[in-house]
Amino acid sequence: MAIRFHPIPTDTAAALWNGGTDSYGMRPERRISDGDGVPCRHCLEGVRAGEPYLVLAHRPFPELQPYAETGPIFLHAEPCSAFSGVGVPSMLDSRDYIVRGYDGHDRIVYGTGAVTPTEEIPAYAETLLARSDIAYVHIRSARNNCYQCRIEPA
Repeated sequence: MAIRFHPIPTDTAAALWNGGTDSYGMRPERRISDGDGVPCRHCLEGVRAGEPYLVLAHRPFPELQPYAETGPIFLHAEPCSAFSGVGVPSMLDSRDYIVRGYDGHDRIVYGTGAVTPTEEIPAYAETLLARSDIAYVHIRSARNNCYQCRIEPA
């Protein structure tokens, strides 16, 4: 099965770039990157040292419900191109991540979450997405549970 890695939607990023508020109704914080550990959730690349970025609360779900986790993410402060979806994003440079499946109602499918070595993410995502009860997969930080990106069938 072919899979695609999805960044946050461009319309979401554009609203934030244009002064919009985050999932908590607050304006994003603006900072300057030291070049270490600042992955942009739109281009799915690291924010380079000296570049400005935004820190904001993001909820990668369409509506509030018990499983709709909200947490901090980073975004280039200036518009960047959305990740193409093909291949493992370069920002996934830690040794492992939490990979977890969700159903068509945006609920966690219990038993699917696993700390997964980065090189095994595509294979594990394909295994999950082959199941009829899994609509999509999230990748989250294995250390802080921060949302990284979404995976869907291509």
